Amino acid sequence: MASKVFRPRLNLNHVTFQGNNNHAQSHSFGQVFLHKKTGVSSSRRSVVAAEAAAMAEETIAKTGNSALSHFWREVQGSNNWENLVEPLHPLLRKEIIRYGEFVAACYKAFDLDPTSKRHLHCKYGKSRMLNEVGMEDCGYTVTKYIYATPDINIPMQNEASRGHWIGYVAVSSDESAVKRLGRRDLLIAFRGTVTNHEWVTNLMSSLTPARLDPNNPNPDVKVESGFLSLYTSDETKSKFGLESCREQLLSEVSRLLNKHKVEDLSITLAGHSMGSALALLLAYDIAELGLNKTDHETVPITAFSFGGPRVGNPSFKQRCEELGVKVMRIVNVNDPITKLPGMFLNENFRVLGGRYELPWISCSCYAHVGVELVMDFFNVQNPSCVHDLETYISLLKCPTKTLYTRKEGFDNLLNRARELIFSARSLKSICL
Repeated sequence: MASKVFRPRLNLNHVTFQGNNNHAQSHSFGQVFLHKKTGVSSSRRSVVAAEAAAMAEETIAKTGNSALSHFWREVQGSNNWENLVEPLHPLLRKEIIRYGEFVAACYKAFDLDPTSKRHLHCKYGKSRMLNEVGMEDCGYTVTKYIYATPDINIPMQNEASRGHWIGYVAVSSDESAVKRLGRRDLLIAFRGTVTNHEWVTNLMSSLTPARLDPNNPNPDVKVESGFLSLYTSDETKSKFGLESCREQLLSEVSRLLNKHKVEDLSITLAGHSMGSALALLLAYDIAELGLNKTDHETVPITAFSFGGPRVGNPSFKQRCEELGVKVMRIVNVNDPITKLPGMFLNENFRVLGGRYELPWISCSCYAHVGVELVMDFFNVQNPSCVHDLETYISLLKCPTKTLYTRKEGFDNLLNRARELIFSARSLKSICL
């Protein structure tokens, strides 16, 4: 089934952000892109969308928080989020925000102090990490920390080429949380690029066969080589070296699935930027190996991607869809990272208006996977906000003033690419 692209947009001329210090910060947005449309006016669409959203909010208020326990499969994408994105359903919005905050916890807990004994590791132990970042009531318990080793031999100042803390595995452990969610949720959260080695890995932009299943190598399924390297590289040549990020994750996911196999389960992966690429690779890997198949069900796999780049080619996208991997991509239309890699050779590429197909396209182009929820924000005083996870989350928490849907044509994508290239000089501070 072909993936669907829904594009609700937020027109936010003035938004109040809640910072980590719990003091409101006011941000004025100097530029908001609103595209002309034919047919129903944008103002009329906004009114209709606002009315629908208000009705949905009223329904949630009447049914209470327990509504999620009866609706969780749809929220996790069982029907590809049909009728939940246009307009954005309140329960889905709350779940997107919740998983975004689990990803934000990775940044808050990551130690970037070069003088610290925990440099490039998590500041806290597993038992108290979520408490330390202000998520003590989330109902989850961290079961494992995950480390990744970039396969890069370039010496970096003040940075050892060893495993860096990349994220964590957690499980909904509080029984009240399990009841509210309607299932036992296995969560894996990944941060985005922070270290120099990771930056270099991200620049390895070329497609290579994934070959993650030894029994089904499928050379046509290709992924970005830098992301695959970060996912599969290890330190086993060293006496006390780490296993690869992949081996750590598959081992822990298998253990938790076996432990809770008699319960209703879900596997949720969430990541920002580079972390969303790792989340998608893991989602595909679990499904391809069939690890999510228990005696009585196939455990649903859902990835929530925030500002994520493309990961593989059209064959990778098709295989993810065949395996039932559900992906919700939350993107800012002004975020250049979501256009990479493959800014021009991608799923929107057409030859002479689509009248011809080139046999090498499916192997040589990049393609996004899943359903897209598109936001539209830009701050001329702080261009790097277009990729900032906290900005994504803050705007999702704000009431939508303008919300409508539009499908992006190839011409518009080219115009966007030109705009992004023109403004790239001001985006040096963006972190992938």
